Amino acid sequence: MRSAHNILHLGIKELRSLVRDPIMLVLIVYAFTFSIYTAATAMPETLHKAPIAIVDEDRSALSNRIIDDFYPPYFLPPALITTAEMDARMDAGLDTFALHIPSGFQRDLLAGRSPALQLNVDATRMSQGFTGSSYIQAIVSGEVNDFVRGYRAETVPAVDLVLRARFNPELDKSWFGAVMEVISAITMLSIVLTGAALIREREHGTVEHLLVMPVTPFEIMSSKVLAMALVVLAASWISLTFVVRGLLAVPIEGSVALFFAGATLHLFATTSMGIFLATLARTMPQFGLLLLMFLLPLQVLSGGMTPRESMPDAVQFIMQAAPNTHFVMLSQAILYRGAGLDVVWPQFLSLAAIGAVLFTLALARFRKTLATMA
Repeated sequence: MRSAHNILHLGIKELRSLVRDPIMLVLIVYAFTFSIYTAATAMPETLHKAPIAIVDEDRSALSNRIIDDFYPPYFLPPALITTAEMDARMDAGLDTFALHIPSGFQRDLLAGRSPALQLNVDATRMSQGFTGSSYIQAIVSGEVNDFVRGYRAETVPAVDLVLRARFNPELDKSWFGAVMEVISAITMLSIVLTGAALIREREHGTVEHLLVMPVTPFEIMSSKVLAMALVVLAASWISLTFVVRGLLAVPIEGSVALFFAGATLHLFATTSMGIFLATLARTMPQFGLLLLMFLLPLQVLSGGMTPRESMPDAVQFIMQAAPNTHFVMLSQAILYRGAGLDVVWPQFLSLAAIGAVLFTLALARFRKTLATMA
């Protein structure tokens, strides 16, 4: 009971110290509001209001049908230009796509020839260019097939492929971006806040005060872990409720309580990692550099940005030891697919085991650091 009492009061002290740090408060607000909204609405691979220009030299019924098929939200209304304007507009960055419909296109198509359309793409906008090219090809092919069908008696294909998009029927990438940004913010803030709390004590000289008090290194470290985890959990709940579900209207399929249970285990691991990194650094700039070395691989290789299956086998094996990997897996399963504990229990066990190891290592390093200061 005395140990719990000490942890409680030390945790309250940590929360008071955080309230007096305006930079950290601004970082928390930004990470769980503006950053999430930006990631959801400005994902670079999303085709949204892409500028397209069309050179229509055919001026036929078919070319008009093709032009009318480009409309928001994927494309801006097409700009009708001449051949002489096409290269100049693309050089100036006005158009991402420029479609050239040659003269006699409809006539040649109905005569059984294979006329070609030219699509110019601004490849500096790589993600939109790649996605948009596929969209344009599908749009043109669909209109051409429908048009030709009215002039020729064609047999119906024996097989018709019907797309059924599960968990995201509108194929809206903002659903993915918003939730994954919340997951990234939980990881980043948990490491930053706990590490900064320890370094702040060292820089202000309050660690020496703690050393003469009747508290143990375990109690000091546990108070920092619990206090910062509580702050991150509260901020992520507010963000998930009011920003993701409210402002962005992203549906959450599974149990939010189960998700936060997994987030708690994840925070147990990442806050311990923050303490460990803070014991290696002497100043905040050094801590920032260490954070880059650890945080970027955790975020990029965890499966949150690209599927883990596309990574080399060695990377997949190594990242099994990272808490992010299991947290991303359980978060996607719960929030996207509505999975229950019967599905995600292996990730829960992995996070508990990784957290216990990281907490033990961080506590040993923390005790050694305090011993050198005593």
